Amino acid sequence: MSRKKQTINTDITSSRRDFLKSSIAAGGALVAGSAAARAESDPAITQVQDWARYLGDGVDAAPYGKPSEYEKHVIRRSVPWLTASTESSINFTPLHELDGIITPNGVCFERHHGGVAEVEPDKYRLMINGLVEKQLVFTMEDLMRFPRKNQINFLECAANSGMEWRGAQLNGCQFTHGMVHNVMYTGVPLRYLLEEAGLKTNAKWIMPEGGDSSGMNRSVPLFKALDDCLIAFKMNGEALRPEQGYPARLVVPGWEGNMWVKWIRRIEVGDMPWHAREETSKYTDLMENGKARRFTWEMDAKSVITNPSPQAPIKHKKGPTVLTGLAWSGRGTIPRVDITLDGGRNWHKARMDGPSLEKSLHRFYYEFDWNGEPLLLQSRAIDSTGYIQPTKDELRAARGVNSIYHNNGIQTWHVKKTGEVENVEVS
Repeated sequence: MSRKKQTINTDITSSRRDFLKSSIAAGGALVAGSAAARAESDPAITQVQDWARYLGDGVDAAPYGKPSEYEKHVIRRSVPWLTASTESSINFTPLHELDGIITPNGVCFERHHGGVAEVEPDKYRLMINGLVEKQLVFTMEDLMRFPRKNQINFLECAANSGMEWRGAQLNGCQFTHGMVHNVMYTGVPLRYLLEEAGLKTNAKWIMPEGGDSSGMNRSVPLFKALDDCLIAFKMNGEALRPEQGYPARLVVPGWEGNMWVKWIRRIEVGDMPWHAREETSKYTDLMENGKARRFTWEMDAKSVITNPSPQAPIKHKKGPTVLTGLAWSGRGTIPRVDITLDGGRNWHKARMDGPSLEKSLHRFYYEFDWNGEPLLLQSRAIDSTGYIQPTKDELRAARGVNSIYHNNGIQTWHVKKTGEVENVEVS
């Protein structure tokens, strides 16, 4: 795709702004009115509830905290037909149930090639070999003695939205866009370890290798390894979960998730890429002419409306409605997201909220007064380089429909009069 900045018309006129303000104000009055009615007649407020009558569990009932039982539906989910077995499959993040930018550890999407490796930390080792002055082997205790860094980054599988290349297919943003999560990683900058080993003058690449049964490996250019990569051992303040590579994994900010090698056991330094399975027969982008793009590491700017969406329908009839979603870019930040309610005829600037961090998820909102008529919802991200998220038609015109990777096309949700939502495409 060309990264030339496109001309867009997204400004809302002052009269339109005034209309929206008055509509939301009127809708707010409706909400306040129904709330006042409940204060007089709703048993949930007029009667004492059981939880206010009896003592609850003590502090020792749950030594490790867990969500409320009323939130037990907020879980990762898989699509059984996508892969041959659960040991080489995907569990998708429930994006429609979350808010803010941080993904809770227990629902971070997971992708495995040989199942979850249960690595004993006392037996864990990380080796650095190849074009280095001295081969080194680090224990977890060794790694913990290096200076640490905290950084919040998204991890997105290159196949995220991959099933949508040929048309709308999976009905839910958990399944169309749920191969992404965003956490604070704590770890050792990889450059410290490489400097400790001493890089030879002809070193140009590294090959991280996983310690699980698949032994997955990828070629990573040295400039990236020395820039912002981490050997991470914490996520959101606690140890990595086993499915996220415990006790240590590679973090490659802004680049496709397959490169973020889990249970990392070895890093070989070389002078050229290794052309491994995961960068030849897999994770290449087959074009219309039969040729394949290779080494397409960076994740382009992308966004999705998470609510309303197929798994999160509108439950009220009319009135004030909060639209929210996520946007991200492997090249920087997302200063702007535009929203359309009518399939792209009119665009409105969304409200960005929360931290705006490099190579991290960004949260956006758009508050409007729904009149009960059908909607065609879309979001369009613009990153800090000026790159504008393309439509699916623009993406297909440039790359065809043979790939399953790097689909960052604009997603459309059709909201029906009933409030139900489905995955559609508009021309």
